Amino acid sequence: MLSDMLEHTLPSDSAHATLIGRAWVPTLGGPSPVVVRGGIVYDISRSFATVRDLLECPEPVEAVARAVGEDLGTIRALLANTPRAGRDASAPWLLAPIDLQPIKAAGVTFAVSMIERVIEERAGGDPERAEQIRARIGERIGGDLADVKPGSERAAALKQAFQDEGLWSQYLEVGIGPDAEIFTKAQMLSAVGTGVPVGIRASSQWNNPEPEVALVMDSRGTAKGATLANDVNLRDIEGRSALLLGAAKDNNASCAIGPFIRVFDEHFSLDSVQALTVELDVRGEDGFTLTARSDMSLISRAPQELIDQLFSAHHQYPDGAVLLLGTMFAPTADRYAPGAGFTHAIGDIVRISAPGLGGLVNVVDTSERCEPWTFGVADLMRNLANRGLLGSARPETKEVA
Repeated sequence: MLSDMLEHTLPSDSAHATLIGRAWVPTLGGPSPVVVRGGIVYDISRSFATVRDLLECPEPVEAVARAVGEDLGTIRALLANTPRAGRDASAPWLLAPIDLQPIKAAGVTFAVSMIERVIEERAGGDPERAEQIRARIGERIGGDLADVKPGSERAAALKQAFQDEGLWSQYLEVGIGPDAEIFTKAQMLSAVGTGVPVGIRASSQWNNPEPEVALVMDSRGTAKGATLANDVNLRDIEGRSALLLGAAKDNNASCAIGPFIRVFDEHFSLDSVQALTVELDVRGEDGFTLTARSDMSLISRAPQELIDQLFSAHHQYPDGAVLLLGTMFAPTADRYAPGAGFTHAIGDIVRISAPGLGGLVNVVDTSERCEPWTFGVADLMRNLANRGLLGSARPETKEVA
């Protein structure tokens, strides 16, 4: 089943896309930035030692076109060799497509669905009661809740209405207040890519995937491309206290990113990101299936607004950053018992996809059993130094193919 779901990895219009990523190259003892051209994966490390370096170029599409490339094989071959089961350790395999960028995430960015969930919870599942609460709030703020812009005067009125109804929470504060929730999801180099296990803590009994679009920025805060991500969430741990967000979010293999970064160009831009529909497909070994979709057009804070809150005079990112934009997905389908809702089972296959970005596929396991993260920044620097890729020399450039 995993191999079947990996079949549709590339964007539907991949012939017009500039796709960059990373691969582990055993003969080099480390990772290399790669580009996909005509179904072939090329190692471009002789031109750009890191993905970070490539994205610092003013025009990365042109830079990729001039980069020196070494044929690593077909995308199909690398994908087949990426899952750990049956992997040929002497042949290349794919990694998460980012390296030195800190991995940040924005939470509660779909205010409409967030507000509706609070109303439904307060109504105790009674649709008539929910409509009464919705009507009262509507009278207080006027118009459709979907029109509320975070941080606006109407948002402040909505806040007061929720407080009067006894519904206010810290999640609503970041959902409709002036300041977005932006937190550190994972450490640089710790994200896993497509085709490998994604981890949940063994102690968690209530958890779910969070299908998201992730933007990749350079050090100046300019969005250079986008990819897909799974912001794995341990709902029981975060639910005990918001101060346990780190324990709920940042665990071994708990962040999946990929399969590739699609670099922005005339065919795909930041506006394209806001028009995407992200789809989720979960298939369990027990026969359980779950499908859902998230329309980026419903995001309550525009991607550029989130970037502006991440990059500012009070915070800089000299190696750029990755920002997961949030999800409207809130799983409620009962899996094990009526009213129990959804939670993962070990062995679930999770596919997150969008036509313009391809498909990210992972198998759920515990963080304790996933491959430990052992290759850190110091290891990367030593490897690049041994390969003669660090220094002030200009990169080698020519046509890739």
